[in-house]
Amino acid sequence: MERYQAYRFELRPTGEQERAMRRFAGSCRFVYNKALALQKENHAAGNKFIGYVAMAKHLTGWRNGTQTPWLKAAPCHPLQHALKNLEKAYKNFFEKRANFPRFKRKGSGDSFRYPDPKQFKLDQANDRIFLPKLGWLRYRNSRDVLGELRNVTVSQSAGKWFASIQTRREVDLTLPKAATAIGIDVGIARFATLSDGSFIAPLNSFKKHQQRLARYQRRMGRKVKFSSNWRKAVAKVQRIHTRIANARKDFLHKTTTTVCQKHALVCIENLQVGNMSRSAKGTAEQPGKKVSQKSGLNRAILDQGWGEFKRQLDYKMAWSGGMLLAVPPHHTSQTCPTCRHISKDNRQTQAKFLCVNCGCANHADVVGAANVLERGHRLLACGEMAQSGRSKKQEPLEACSNSSRRAVEIPVL
Repeated sequence: MERYQAYRFELRPTGEQERAMRRFAGSCRFVYNKALALQKENHAAGNKFIGYVAMAKHLTGWRNGTQTPWLKAAPCHPLQHALKNLEKAYKNFFEKRANFPRFKRKGSGDSFRYPDPKQFKLDQANDRIFLPKLGWLRYRNSRDVLGELRNVTVSQSAGKWFASIQTRREVDLTLPKAATAIGIDVGIARFATLSDGSFIAPLNSFKKHQQRLARYQRRMGRKVKFSSNWRKAVAKVQRIHTRIANARKDFLHKTTTTVCQKHALVCIENLQVGNMSRSAKGTAEQPGKKVSQKSGLNRAILDQGWGEFKRQLDYKMAWSGGMLLAVPPHHTSQTCPTCRHISKDNRQTQAKFLCVNCGCANHADVVGAANVLERGHRLLACGEMAQSGRSKKQEPLEACSNSSRRAVEIPVL
């Protein structure tokens, strides 16, 4: 089994190296924006899409031109990779996986990548890494890097620079140590409810820091924009956002690791978080209703990190030899697990479930988790067809799942 893994370390650059990294990130941002503007002009003229090979020729002209001679100071491969990022952004847009590419602004997601493993060196014994045109950089060596080096991405977050080193190595296909199956129902009052009756309390990282963040944002709003005091206030706001994100990421990693170690099969709902957290403000002609309430609900949904929870479960279950199945989420909390009666009256409140047909009573989230597990068993047994809630078109249930079926070579019966 071939495993790709990334190791992220905090860099400790000198002042000169930090200034050079800012220039390199700015050069990559400039190339990305200039190529995007050229693509828009080309489309407006009615011409075909400019591919990466043709766009790379434009990059050569920009580096050798008289208007942007400073591009020569930046390494060539990160600039070329910025063009590949733009091409990937267009591909995601054409395949309806993302919105149309937008221009990048300074200070937001500054990064650049060295895609060739021959360009950089890693000296773990001395806690340093060699990058072209930067030299040897010190980094905080928190763990050993295993595998063959593939690429390294240098990024900035809240005033600190980080290096993410991707590696590739061959590992044996392990068998799961556990032999149990579990269904998980995610929510807001309870972050995750398991089909065995246990649940995981939510962290609510953003909610804990919301008042403090609002206070610092008000202070930032009173400053003159782009002044020295304004930049200091922006740095404080960024540090709070980073603390919120780090706490959420730590919570999700610990939770997913525990679930993967205890269970061989995990079934979750295939939730469309983007649609669930869409704004309800509407338009000027048709304004929405209860916009502030929906805004608070969207904030609570995004604070949980359901998408990241599913992503981490996916690769960690594959690493541990288990399987993750994502089943359709329709009526999971309105279906009686005993008599299979479906009715919205079954769920009387957010937490109470009482079947109007057979009188089965339980916590609504536990019922939802049990139904998720039952659908996962049906999918694993016969790969049954599932009908989407909005569309009458029949689709295979396995097409709705993001599982490790191929990794463990389990056929569809």
